[in-house]
Amino acid sequence: MELPEEYQIGFKQFLGAKIDLSKKPFIPREETEYWVSLALEEIKKKNKSLCLDLFSGSGCIGVAILKNISEAFCDFGEKEELFLEQIKINLRINNISEEKYNIIQTDVFSNIKRKYDFILANPPYVALRRINEVSEEVKEHEPSLALYGGEEGLDIIKEFLLKAHDFLREEGKVFMEFDPEQKEAVEELLNNNYSKAEFFKDQFNKYRFLRLEK
Repeated sequence: MELPEEYQIGFKQFLGAKIDLSKKPFIPREETEYWVSLALEEIKKKNKSLCLDLFSGSGCIGVAILKNISEAFCDFGEKEELFLEQIKINLRINNISEEKYNIIQTDVFSNIKRKYDFILANPPYVALRRINEVSEEVKEHEPSLALYGGEEGLDIIKEFLLKAHDFLREEGKVFMEFDPEQKEAVEELLNNNYSKAEFFKDQFNKYRFLRLEK
């Protein structure tokens, strides 16, 4: 099967950043771009925000933060060595100063050592029971570790939500993407560690992301 168009072109634009895809990371989606644009508006309101882009993949979320907000600092958390290299490439081609970021190899929060004003996460959330609904192009060419989150798609989300609170500064916020069909299940996974939890729809009128406040 032919490579996805974005891999053929070699890059994708994401909120003003050029995202190289030479290492074949998960291709940034427009739904992600939508909620990250809203998160950027909140990050801009806080002076010198410390952010974490977790499950970073191509690094598109963190790069967009640093490209659009001069006062922000961002840590990139990613498990796969190949994508750690991809993040470095994207920081370099977008002329991001090395003083503005750290790159951390981590399995969820395993190697994360500090607390953040904002944690932005696009975890693997496709349910294996729904694998037949995934296009052949995606299954063949995009990284499975970035896609699948267990039988119900909630394995990584569950661990993330359980631990994220401990890595937030006071009044810190979490933005997390999920499958629209998982909204009720994600609500059930939330605990009392957060003062506020809100679910939002994407540009296609589907529940796609949540914002948690410490």
